[in-house]
Amino acid sequence: MTPMTYEPLPYRQLSRFCADVFARYGFTPDDSARITEILLCADLYGIESHGVQRLIRYHKEITGGFVNIDANPATVVDTPVSAVIDADRAMGQLISTQAMDVAIGKAKSSGIGMVAVRNSNHFGIAGFYAQMASDADLMGICMTNTEAIGVPTYGKKAMLGTNPIALAFPASPVNFLYDAATTVVPRGKIEVYSKNGQPLPEGWAVDVDGKASADADEILRNIIAKAGGGIAPLGGDTELYGGHKGYGLGIIVDLFCGVFSGGKTSNHQNLMPGSTDITHFFMAVDYGLFGGKEAIRENFSTFLQELRDSPRADGRQRIYTHGEKEQESRAQKLASGIPINAKTREEMHMIAAHQSLSYDDYFK
Repeated sequence: MTPMTYEPLPYRQLSRFCADVFARYGFTPDDSARITEILLCADLYGIESHGVQRLIRYHKEITGGFVNIDANPATVVDTPVSAVIDADRAMGQLISTQAMDVAIGKAKSSGIGMVAVRNSNHFGIAGFYAQMASDADLMGICMTNTEAIGVPTYGKKAMLGTNPIALAFPASPVNFLYDAATTVVPRGKIEVYSKNGQPLPEGWAVDVDGKASADADEILRNIIAKAGGGIAPLGGDTELYGGHKGYGLGIIVDLFCGVFSGGKTSNHQNLMPGSTDITHFFMAVDYGLFGGKEAIRENFSTFLQELRDSPRADGRQRIYTHGEKEQESRAQKLASGIPINAKTREEMHMIAAHQSLSYDDYFK
């Protein structure tokens, strides 16, 4: 199949379009702007899987009764250093910024803040929330589970979510930002390959029999139908390249998210209208607990620069540290637009029509 064509759309128009769409669902202007900011942050960072292409997922979940627009989250556990919040099925981006704000406040007063959230929805990229803490001169950590779409090593039934881990830390000239799924790729990446008609790389996913599959459409159908198979753990579908390590990391995320929150682990999430229960974990740490903050930042910045300056493999021009590519991508896309593929643009047309908006009023 011929890959989808991409068209760059200006950030400002994309932002206005998405904010207006969310406002039509019933979110306040401030909440619509916040959801949009996090959604487009993914696209600016070059993470297409979690950007505007996810708008169709949010449309289905909001109109399908998964998301409680008028949610009233409640704190059910509260200590000087920790909290558990029941999100009341809130939009993931909204409860997550609230939860990280709580963690940041506790870290500033007690040195560390940890917040587990249950009964939530998909929240976008984990790195956004970890970065909230680093912007406050703290170390930020964020995790989330998801519905079960990842298989255990040598398994053939999805038991774990993509279960990403993100960590952000202040540094110069670019803050360190690590954000990665504990599966080989997130579901959104499979969706992008499906939209583009591309076969999946070897080791990314397995079919209902637990055997490697390169068919993106088949993998997505099986995930949706709960028919078996799914995405492999980080490291691939065997132990050869460390798939068992990614499997273990996925379990750790469910411990912090599903278990600590008193919510559901990935394999017990029943994603039906009114019963979604994605769980999250947020941590902020005042790294001044370990000494002078300026000296710690300088030491870490020196280490990162030594990594960048270390000998490069033959034919390679550059060694990156985590966060560099994202910031460079952001600057480039703010200047020249965010590339959106044809299938996603079709979905945007449909969503606009459903919400009594005109796509052409935004992108002429």
